[in-house]
Amino acid sequence: MKADIYNQEGNKVGVIDLSEEIFGQKWNSDLVHQVVVSMESNARRGTASVKDRSEVRGGGRKPWRQKGTGRARHGSRRSPIWKGGGVTHGPTEEKVYKKKINKKMRAKALMSVLSQKYRDKEILFVNGFSFNEPKTKEAKKVLESLSSIKGFEDLRTKRRNAAILSLSEDAQRGTNVKKSFRNFGNIEIKETRALSPMSLLSKKYLIIEDPERSLVALESRLK
Repeated sequence: MKADIYNQEGNKVGVIDLSEEIFGQKWNSDLVHQVVVSMESNARRGTASVKDRSEVRGGGRKPWRQKGTGRARHGSRRSPIWKGGGVTHGPTEEKVYKKKINKKMRAKALMSVLSQKYRDKEILFVNGFSFNEPKTKEAKKVLESLSSIKGFEDLRTKRRNAAILSLSEDAQRGTNVKKSFRNFGNIEIKETRALSPMSLLSKKYLIIEDPERSLVALESRLK
């Protein structure tokens, strides 16, 4: 398996061999669905909470006597059928939404998504980005150059969820790149080692910077 490598001007500068373990996996929809749902559950804060009848203030006195009024009997104004009363079967702070995701499951789901994006020709390999200082204007030029590559025209025109910019681990250069691209609402920036199935599925394209180092980071996820 091979893929072309481009520079930030959109010109082809080389070819890279890809691992079958990362980009040659079959699509496993059941596993990907299970992992994504688990990740969404783990990200859920669970802050919604209501008060039941034992927590609502007031209602210590019986509204009216049991018999002789012609009205239905009631024991407390805190009853769920009263306005301002407690809530029945509502969300509580005690409920935990977290679900366990095995490391191997997460890694296999990630490789399944990466393989599918590779087959759909939605992965772009760039040898590196060079910004002497953070400049949104320069980043815009880079996106326009990359959108000239066949199959990646939507990088320039897609207003939402266009791409994930996957960066290798490089502190100073990465900082300039992040600051240059952070004003683009359709671009999400992540380190390659932090890629997840959920983030990849939320964007159309994946731009992998410094492929050789990035692939090493992806291979480490399989260990």
